[in-house]
Amino acid sequence: MAKGEAEVDVVVIGSGFGGSVVARKLACRHRSVLVLERGQPHPPGSFLRTTHGMRTNFWEPAKSLFGMFDLWSFDHLDVVLSSGLGGGSLIYANVLLRKPPETFVKEDLSSGGWENWPVSGSDLRPHYEEIEELLNPEPYPFDSDPYASTPKTIAMQEAAEKLELRDSLERPPLAIAFGGINDPPGSPLGGPANLFEVQRTTCRLCGECDIGCNYGSKSTLDLTLLSEAKAEGAELRTCCEAVKIKPYGSGYTVHYRQHLAARDGRSGELFDPSGDPSGTVTAKRVVIAAGTLGSPRLLLKSRLDLQHLSPALGRRFSANGDYLAWIRNCRDPETGDWRRLEPSRGPVITSSIRIDEERSSSGREHYLQDAGAPAIADWLWQLVELPGNLWRTRAALARHAWDRLRGRPHTHESGMLAALFGDAHASNAMMPVLAMGRDYSSGKLRLDGEGLQLDWSREPSEKYYESVRSSLSELAEAMGGELMTDGLDLLHKAITVHPVGGCAMATDPYHGVVDAFGEVFGHKGLFVADGSVMPGPVGPNPSLTIAALADRFANKILEEIDRD
Repeated sequence: MAKGEAEVDVVVIGSGFGGSVVARKLACRHRSVLVLERGQPHPPGSFLRTTHGMRTNFWEPAKSLFGMFDLWSFDHLDVVLSSGLGGGSLIYANVLLRKPPETFVKEDLSSGGWENWPVSGSDLRPHYEEIEELLNPEPYPFDSDPYASTPKTIAMQEAAEKLELRDSLERPPLAIAFGGINDPPGSPLGGPANLFEVQRTTCRLCGECDIGCNYGSKSTLDLTLLSEAKAEGAELRTCCEAVKIKPYGSGYTVHYRQHLAARDGRSGELFDPSGDPSGTVTAKRVVIAAGTLGSPRLLLKSRLDLQHLSPALGRRFSANGDYLAWIRNCRDPETGDWRRLEPSRGPVITSSIRIDEERSSSGREHYLQDAGAPAIADWLWQLVELPGNLWRTRAALARHAWDRLRGRPHTHESGMLAALFGDAHASNAMMPVLAMGRDYSSGKLRLDGEGLQLDWSREPSEKYYESVRSSLSELAEAMGGELMTDGLDLLHKAITVHPVGGCAMATDPYHGVVDAFGEVFGHKGLFVADGSVMPGPVGPNPSLTIAALADRFANKILEEIDRD
């Protein structure tokens, strides 16, 4: 073994919903596991809130940025990802929905089909159940005080009834710890310790899920599965980014760079003990779980060493039909008054409406979900109303200035300052909405030198997007508001937070990169376990399906180890 190398049973690259599931299961079965995570650890209480702090909270090591948000801008699509211990769980909206069994379609890829799932809903059922038991998600407790006063949840329920979609509305399972009448928001949580040894509390309804929960109310993977993995002996090395994989004897060597600047002088159990700028680790089995952009990119960069990789590498990329919009200027249908929605109250998502194939004009299912944001976003949205407020208070401002000039200023100014806020409808009578669903996996990831590029167009999915816009328009009308869509219409550019594909599962190496158990065709012991293995869109929020597939893959890895 060469100098600087270490050997373990399994190396896991990445700590999101794929990597954390595999690491935990293997560690609990007493296998030696090393997890390499490029990002930093983010314990509760460390998530940045100030503008000064947020300016550095992005991931681009070439510019000495080692923050949590990783943004990619391709020609027709922007992609938002996360970097940090726990992966996407740090910034996702906590939704754990299963992929409907009937959408595991098996189309003929050689005759114009778009997706062929080598697994079924029944194959994943036990794995869904296992992940749900581990993360213990629960619907938003809207029927329990103090949660029953969440206006956006009420609005979604009333709109679904008007649209005769009451049976399609649900409060989806959320990986959040909620309280109750005797256990109100902000109450201390019991339960097992976590790797940060911090006290977690129940959800405070602050709407900060997507920028990191400072209270530990979210059951993020670092506080749950990775804490269990570490307790069972797994080694977690943060700020270590895998850059290449090479065959090594009967296994593989993973080469990684260490982002020493990101460590900021810190040391401890969550970092590489060597402190060297680069390192290698060998294992008979390697699990790539670097995400939908990271895993294909790593395999593309390793292609000269990992010969005979599938020609499908990088293909079948999907945006999972993501669509971001806003419903604004909502009025009460009976009184005509501005409707109070308070998008900053509650978790980001509380409700989900499924538009199935029969109701969708495109024949492709999609989901409509309420959305929220931290209270600071209310101030940004309120800026839209500011010019009108200044104009409406022009007379009072003029009198104020004139009295000042005459030396007779009013000393009690509360009323005038209150008037400057107007009726605050721009931030209070509006609500962001999210849509996602079964678009077509028409994209292709490729390398351009050292850079990653994406060939993607909305055209193959245009009918799908039209059906989404139609559903959102109906939802806006039912809520008494107006629909303001995202840049897809204005700039012909979409945005996704749920990218999938690029290392698609298939029954043969011509149509996919990995088999139905995540093993790379032609490379025994090399697995991929993240959103990139999806052969098509998931439809609902992909996190639970990614985790369920990873659990299935972990079982296969254990079977192979036991046979050795």
